[in-house]
Amino acid sequence: MKKPPLETWLERGLFASRWLMAPFYVGLVVALAALIVVFFQELFHELPHLLAMKPEDAILLALSLIDLSLAANLLVIVILSGYENFVSKIDTASHEDRPDWMGTVDFSGLKMKLIASIVAISAIALLKAFLKLTEPGATLDQPRLMWLVIVHLSFVVSGVLLAVMDWLNGKVEKH
Repeated sequence: MKKPPLETWLERGLFASRWLMAPFYVGLVVALAALIVVFFQELFHELPHLLAMKPEDAILLALSLIDLSLAANLLVIVILSGYENFVSKIDTASHEDRPDWMGTVDFSGLKMKLIASIVAISAIALLKAFLKLTEPGATLDQPRLMWLVIVHLSFVVSGVLLAVMDWLNGKVEKH
């Protein structure tokens, strides 16, 4: 049975509308470039102090750089898997540097990678706050630390709940 022309036209238009997502991914590439700038600003800001750096300062610098790196990794995952899931397949299958996860991360996997990255970034922020307490003259900002812990735990609980929901969804018989 042939579809009415209006229905065919509507479905083609809806399918083509996925390309409206492409500018979002281009914008995320710009955000990735901004993270590169901030990464090197942070690094070059601390280089003159490198020889006089205390171990805690070196750890804080490393944590800051790791934090930015995790955010950048997250952006790359969202850009590539989001584009492939919602816009179009990226034709790089024969390229030797193509990451193994490309083309295999579905929306559920993307959610899990996103929450895992957010939990890691939150943990680093919490660790940095605790390490700053070891600095001479540091004062205990109890409300701030409490909120950092609460926010971190809410991310952890959200991640666990998302994982449980995905697990339960996998147990349900598909229609």
